Amino acid sequence: MLDLNPYLKQKNQIDEDTIELLVLSACQTAKGNKRSALGIAGIAAQAGARSTVATLWRVDDNSTALLMKEFYKELKDGKTKADALRLAQLSLLSNPDYSHPYYY
Repeated sequence: MLDLNPYLKQKNQIDEDTIELLVLSACQTAKGNKRSALGIAGIAAQAGARSTVATLWRVDDNSTALLMKEFYKELKDGKTKADALRLAQLSLLSNPDYSHPYYY
């Protein structure tokens, strides 16, 4: 795993560049190991990201693309991060091809 300690140390020097929302739209981005209990998402939180969207399991490429498209659309429409994610999940739930919880 990449050593991110130098980046974490720089955090205090560049607080004005805080990441408001970091989306890690890939497989198991919140799954940890011995070095980082929460994986890349945990490292991002330690580095100062205010909000992180990450996954604990493998994700389907097609459903994830649809979920992210809907999530960003809802954010652009002024929804909160939590509401945008909830509405994106509900959008997948209403699609017969992706109604199983695995997909959202």
